[in-house]
Amino acid sequence: MGVGNGLIYCRNSPIVHHSGELKTAVSMSDSGEERPRSSATDDRIQLVIDTTPALIHTALPDGSIDYFNQGWLTFLGLPLEEVRGWRWTRAVHAEDREAFVAKWRQALATGEPFEAESRVRRADGRYRWLLHRKVPLRDAAGTIVKWYGSSIDIEDRKEAGERIWQQERELRQIVELVPHHVAVVTPDGTGLYGNQVMLDYYGLNLEDVTAPVIRRFTHPDDIDAFTAAWQRGFAESAAWQAEARFRRRDGVYRWFLVRTTPLRDDAGRIVRWYVTGTDIDDRKRAEERVRQDERELRTIVDFLPQLLVVTDAQSRVVYANRAALAFTGRTLEETAAHPDVWPEIVHPDDLPAMRASLRRLAEGIGGELEFRLRRPDGQYGWILSRHAPLPDAEGRVIRWFAVGTDIDDRKRAEQRMHDENLALREEVDRASMFEEIVGASPSLRAVLTSVAQVAPTDSTVLITGETGTGKELVARAIHKRSSRAARAFMSVNCAAIPPTLIASDLFGHEKGAFTGALQRRTGRFELADGGTIFLDEIGDLPPDTQIALLRVLQEREFERVGSTRPIKVDVRIIAATNRDLKAAIERDTFRTDLFYRLNVFPIEMPPLRERVSDIPLLVAYFVDRYARQAGKTIRRVDKRTLDLVKSYRWPGNVRELQNVIERAVIICDSGTLTVDPHWLSRETAKPVRPLGDELTARERQMIETALAESRGRVSGPTGAAAKLGLHPSTLDSKIRALRIDRHRFKRS
Repeated sequence: MGVGNGLIYCRNSPIVHHSGELKTAVSMSDSGEERPRSSATDDRIQLVIDTTPALIHTALPDGSIDYFNQGWLTFLGLPLEEVRGWRWTRAVHAEDREAFVAKWRQALATGEPFEAESRVRRADGRYRWLLHRKVPLRDAAGTIVKWYGSSIDIEDRKEAGERIWQQERELRQIVELVPHHVAVVTPDGTGLYGNQVMLDYYGLNLEDVTAPVIRRFTHPDDIDAFTAAWQRGFAESAAWQAEARFRRRDGVYRWFLVRTTPLRDDAGRIVRWYVTGTDIDDRKRAEERVRQDERELRTIVDFLPQLLVVTDAQSRVVYANRAALAFTGRTLEETAAHPDVWPEIVHPDDLPAMRASLRRLAEGIGGELEFRLRRPDGQYGWILSRHAPLPDAEGRVIRWFAVGTDIDDRKRAEQRMHDENLALREEVDRASMFEEIVGASPSLRAVLTSVAQVAPTDSTVLITGETGTGKELVARAIHKRSSRAARAFMSVNCAAIPPTLIASDLFGHEKGAFTGALQRRTGRFELADGGTIFLDEIGDLPPDTQIALLRVLQEREFERVGSTRPIKVDVRIIAATNRDLKAAIERDTFRTDLFYRLNVFPIEMPPLRERVSDIPLLVAYFVDRYARQAGKTIRRVDKRTLDLVKSYRWPGNVRELQNVIERAVIICDSGTLTVDPHWLSRETAKPVRPLGDELTARERQMIETALAESRGRVSGPTGAAAKLGLHPSTLDSKIRALRIDRHRFKRS
C-alpha cells in the first residue's frame, strides 16, 4: 500500500487517484463481477510501489495495518509480520505514541482524512520525524472499505524549523537587549511586536501594541508632523525617519529619532515594517545648549567694535558681524551670495595685496594686512586685518576668522605726520642740499646757509664742534654741491692713524722708504686729486705732518715719503676738529700759520642740546632708516620716549641719538618704538628747557647789541665780529640767517 506523487497503490488491488477520482485497478465483467488483472501487471505495480521513495501502507477499516511497502520495511528493519495490525505502534516514539494513536482512532471514527507527525524508530535505533497522511476508500454505499496512507521523512525540515525558531528566539533576545525601542508593524500599520524597552517606557503590555496608541504618547506640538511623515512613508512604501517627542510613563516627554524600514517578499510586496526609536533627548538638549551658546556668542560678537568676518576655505564669506556689515553697508545675504565680493568693497590699489593675502590663506598661511574698505557713502577707510585658521580633525583648514580693526584715524594721522615730515625734509634739503643733514632749528639753518655759500667755491673750510654733531656730513654736503662733486671725496681721521704712519697715509711713500715699505703707495692727497679731502680731527696731527700739510695749502704740492720729487695736486681741503685749536696754539701743539690757512671759512656745528626742536625729526629719520634695514614696520614713537629724548642733554650729540634709536629698533617687536631710560647717561639725563625761539632771540639780541656798538661794522678790530669773538664770515651768515638789517645800525 502506498500514496505518492498523486498515486495510491494497493498490493492486490491498486487504486488510481487522478483528478480527484478513485478507481479500482481491476476489470469489471458485464455482469458487474470483478475480474483480476494479470499477474504481470501486478508485478509491475508492486515494483513501482516498492521502489518509490515514499513509505506506503494500507489499513483495514478498523485501523489495523495490513500492508507496508518495501521502503517502510527497510526503514523499520522489520518483517511485515512484526508490524501488522497494531504492532506498528511500538515503533512510534513513546512521547508521541498516545497522542498519535488517539488522533488515528478519531479519524477512524469520523472517517475524516488523517494527518499527524510523530517520531518513528529507524532500523538503526534512531528516531526520525515523519509526516503521516491517510485517506479512506469508500464503496458505492459510502462505507469505508480501506485506508491508504503514506509517510514522508521530515526530519531535515523539522531540524531546519528548529534552527529558525532558535534563531528567532536569539534574535528576540538580542532585540530585547537593545537600548532602543523596536517594533514590528503590519503593512496596514497594525502593531505586531514591541520590545521590552519600548513597553517599559510607555508602561504597556505586548497586547497593547496592537492598539493605535502612538498618537496618545506623541507630544501635541509634534503629532501632526510625525503623523504626516508616517503616512507619507507608508504611502510611498519607502524607508523614512522623523524626530518627535514621546511621553514616558511618568509623564515626561523625551525626543526620539524614529526610523522605519520595510521588509519585502520575493514579489516586492511589503510584508512587515520594522520600526526603531532612538532616544536623542540628551543630544537635542546638547544641541540646544550649543545653539544657545552660539546665540550668546553671536550677540557678543555683534557688539564688538572690531569687524569680524568668517570665510570658508575658498575665501567665500559665510558670516560677518554687525560692525562689519555696518561698515560696508551690505547685508550678510548680499555679501555671502557673491562668490567674489572683494573687488566691490576693497580699494583698487589694495586689491592686489588682498588677492595675495587670500592666496596665502588658501595655502594655510595666516598673517595681517592693511587695506582700505569701502563705506556706504563710497569713501574708503583703512582696516588692519588679522587672520586665524580653523582646522578640522585632519588638519585641513575649513574656516578662516578675520578680525578687522578700524585704523583710519591712525593712518590719517600717520599720513599727516608723513606729509609734515616730508615738508620738513624738503625744507631741510632746500636749506642743506644734502638729505642726511636733518633738522630745521635756527642754529642748524645758519650752518646750512654757510654751507650753501661756501660750497661753490674752492675755499678751505674748518668745521668745529663737539663729537657726534655731524661734521663729516657737512663736509660731504659741501663737496656734493661743489664743482668737484663728480670727483673723489677722501675722508681721513687723523686721530685714528698712528703718528709714524700718517705722513705715508696722506702723501704716500716710495718703495723702501722705511721698514715694511715693500712697494710704492699712493697717498690720500694724490688719490683725491681734482676732488675733496676731509681731514677729521685735524688737531691731532703731529708737528711734522702739520708742516707738510701747510706746504700743500700754500704750494699745492707735496712729496711722497722717501722721494724728493714734488707732486702737484688740485685738492680742496676741509678740516674738522672738536678741539680748541686756539688753546692748542697757546700750548704750542698746533701751528698758528696752519690754523689761519685752515680757518678761511669757519663753520661751527651746534650741539644737539641746542637743537631740541630737531630731535623729533631726527628720531623719525633714524627710525625709518633702521626699520627699513631690519625689515620691520614701526608706525609710531611712544610719547614718553619722545619726551625723554627731548629732555636728555645728549653729550654724544647726534651720533649718540643715532645709536640709541638703532638699538631701540633692533629690540622693537611691535609697531611702537620705545627707548629704555636706563640706556641714557644718568649724570646728564636731567630735564632742560628747550631753547628754540628763546635761544634765537638771545642770539639776535647779542648780535644787534654788538652791531649797535660798532655802528653796523662787522669786520675789523672794532667790528661786531671782534666784539663777539666770531669770524666775520660766520657773523655774516648768522646775520643773514636771522635776517638782521645791519644797515640800520649805521644810520643810528
